[in-house]
Amino acid sequence: MFEKFTNKFLINLLTYGFGSLFLGVPFLIYWLLTEYLWLGIGAVGLFLFVVAYFTYKDIVEESEKAHKSEIQRVTSEAEIQVSIAEQNFKIAEHKENMWRQLLKERTSGFPSLFNNIAYYEKLIDDELAGYLRNKSHPAVSASEMVKTEAKRRREAEFTKRTTLALIEYYENIAPFLLDFKEEVIDDNEDAIRDYSDEEREDPVSNYLTKEEYRKLPSTDRNQMALERYWKRPKSKWLLGRIYERYVGYLHEQQGYDVEYTGIFHGYEDLGRDLVCSKGNEVIVIQCKYWSQFKTIYEKHIFQFFGTVFQYRDQNPRKKVRAIFFTTTELSELARRFAHELNIELEERSKMPRSYPCIKCNISQVDGTKIYHLPFDQQYDNTRIEVDKRELYCETVAEAEKAGFRRAYRWRGVKGD
Repeated sequence: MFEKFTNKFLINLLTYGFGSLFLGVPFLIYWLLTEYLWLGIGAVGLFLFVVAYFTYKDIVEESEKAHKSEIQRVTSEAEIQVSIAEQNFKIAEHKENMWRQLLKERTSGFPSLFNNIAYYEKLIDDELAGYLRNKSHPAVSASEMVKTEAKRRREAEFTKRTTLALIEYYENIAPFLLDFKEEVIDDNEDAIRDYSDEEREDPVSNYLTKEEYRKLPSTDRNQMALERYWKRPKSKWLLGRIYERYVGYLHEQQGYDVEYTGIFHGYEDLGRDLVCSKGNEVIVIQCKYWSQFKTIYEKHIFQFFGTVFQYRDQNPRKKVRAIFFTTTELSELARRFAHELNIELEERSKMPRSYPCIKCNISQVDGTKIYHLPFDQQYDNTRIEVDKRELYCETVAEAEKAGFRRAYRWRGVKGD
């Protein structure tokens, strides 16, 4: 009985207790909110402020970190750009100084440039010598030989480079020097080894064998030598000389008295290869026997104009013309300058393989008729005067038929 009462009491207590608690809690909360409303709102606001503060703090810190990182990146890039700009400026300044120095050194063969090249080559040579000395099986003697021979090679190449630079510089300021660039001296020692001293004096022996020279009649051997003279390869210098003779021959045929200044004065002619006179008229001529693939540029026209101007200034009473003969062509600009400077042009003026080049001269002393071949000593000193019955012949037989004989003493011109 007692247990039933007890259990019922507990059940009722729990039931009404939990029910009262369930109903009482909302009233309690309501009462708290009602009595302490502003306190609750403040507490909630404080809570939200604390949450917002810490959240904003994290955001600000992240933003500051990102901003600092960006500033560092931009600063770094700016520093790099400034450094690059400074390096470029230094390089440009160095190049400017280098070129300025090179321009100053052009008259001495650019020693600074070629010294730097030699230093670079020395580093390569030293590396090779070091390898030979330090390899697993050292080659000390070979290493020393490499250093010695490499030094000699560098010195020779330095001399070669500076010499070529000087030659190019001189040719640029004095174009007429190009005409003497490939002068070839051929003594033809093998051909004359077995000749007597008297036979050696005759340049015909340079073009014939000993048997031909001694067995052929003089007319035939002289003609054979002349034909081989035309066929034999020639230096550019000699071709230029023959071209001047040919252009002079053309004007002699027109009645001009031709002075071969280029042949007699060489580089001292200042570009006046021929001076052709007839009465009060003078023609100053420059000849350029060049390959068809080369072009005459304005510097050659300027140089020629300068020497013509000088001649006119020295001969104010003469009617002076200027003609530029060449086997090739001028550049368009050079052609325009020639026109403006009143220089006549004879472009692509080719020389035939041979022309009547035998000079037949009559001595003013005793009237002796003598002919001269192109390789004879007095050839260029001999002037042909048509009004005195002197002439040019194409063959030896033609000259001898006209009553001319070859001089007894010849001694050829060196270089022909």
